[in-house]
Amino acid sequence: MALFDKYPHLKEPSVFKAASPHVYGRITRLIGLTLEAVGLKVALGDYCIIQVTPEMETEAEVVGFSGDRIYLMPLHRIDGLQPGAQVMPQSGASQVPVGFGLLGRVINGIGQPIDGKGELDAERYVSLQGEIINPLSRHPIDAPLDVGIRSINGLLTVGAGQRLGLFAGSGVGKSVLLGMMTRHTEADVTVVGLIGERGREVREFIEQSLGLEGMARSVVVASPADDSPLMRLRAAELTTRIAEYFRAQGKRVLLLMDSLTRYAQAQREIALAVGEPPATKGYPPSVFARLPRLVERAGNAQSGEGSITAFYTVLTEGDDQQDPIADAARAILDGHIVLSRDLAEQGHYPAIDIEASISRVMPQIISPEHLAKALEFKRLYSRYQQNADLISVGAYARGSDPLTDRAIEMLPVLQAYLQQGMSEAFDQQRSIQELIMLMSMPPPNKSPQQGMKGQVSQGDRR
Repeated sequence: MALFDKYPHLKEPSVFKAASPHVYGRITRLIGLTLEAVGLKVALGDYCIIQVTPEMETEAEVVGFSGDRIYLMPLHRIDGLQPGAQVMPQSGASQVPVGFGLLGRVINGIGQPIDGKGELDAERYVSLQGEIINPLSRHPIDAPLDVGIRSINGLLTVGAGQRLGLFAGSGVGKSVLLGMMTRHTEADVTVVGLIGERGREVREFIEQSLGLEGMARSVVVASPADDSPLMRLRAAELTTRIAEYFRAQGKRVLLLMDSLTRYAQAQREIALAVGEPPATKGYPPSVFARLPRLVERAGNAQSGEGSITAFYTVLTEGDDQQDPIADAARAILDGHIVLSRDLAEQGHYPAIDIEASISRVMPQIISPEHLAKALEFKRLYSRYQQNADLISVGAYARGSDPLTDRAIEMLPVLQAYLQQGMSEAFDQQRSIQELIMLMSMPPPNKSPQQGMKGQVSQGDRR
């Protein structure tokens, strides 16, 4: 049983039955990230234990084959590996821990605890792949979800069971916005997947974003950038699998994954290593096949059961919104929130580009009055942006267009509504009331600076 003590996610012998105690394979070749082995009779997705050195073993997954050659991807580092190293096949699929005993814990991509709090109190071990829900059986998204962010609650209302993407370049505030949602969103359980990000962000997110109260109802799956691509891939799937378990228990689950792009990049590394031809910007076709398979697992279950409201961050390289992963993600998500580098550089936080963002379920879950005021807000804000260059150089003549005149007068109030401090929380009712109040008041006669102070500061003090 030493093997199962060392690899608890493999669990009991009933999960993994030895293919044959007398038949082992051996490593013949190392190509980049991929190991090539012969002498094995295994299936795609099976797991093997590799004897790296007499003192060290590591786990690997079967990711491809060609004739009698088997391609393996190790989960851990394989320093010291030599040709002819022994490979012990384990038949069956890997099992992962789930249950309420995981709340407050931090685990890696194979379900091992990394928080130093001892063994996991798992209720059961399940397959990494969840059950597929018939799309006709899913409960429709019909109730709004309070995320504590005024601009999102008012202008990009999120529904329970919705799947949204946070699109932004590096350093624009994706992780900060996720942290704010984690603290303020109404959910029974929060499952956080930190996939392929900087290692220091894991502790910062736990201590600063979640805090003691938030961590008590959260599970964190962490696989930093220096993990193997297979570990990062499994961490994203494990995050989703844990969320699925809580949904099956009737809970409202908030799933936060940072980031979907790193998941795609991990699959790209694996696919290219086994010889799959690259396509758009080096991404092979399997990447675009796996993205919807992961995202579609979130959402509502059957009527009367739980829900998974998911936020996926999408890194747009070079702030290119036409990046292939960003483009593919927009097509399969129920909305997208775009963060603007220009707004961030102006000190405008959260740096949400209202014009480029949309919630596809918003019209079905809010009142007609709320929808009308949100559209009016966007029209005014967009009209100012269209004429910003003319206004800034003094080329626009007041009185030329009544809508533009009102947009100029209302701009400070609109901008103040969109901004929010990291420690502030605006519940949904308050966010909607302030939006309706702003759009119902007559055009301000004060100067822009006075208008912003007079209207928004008073609202913040309430």
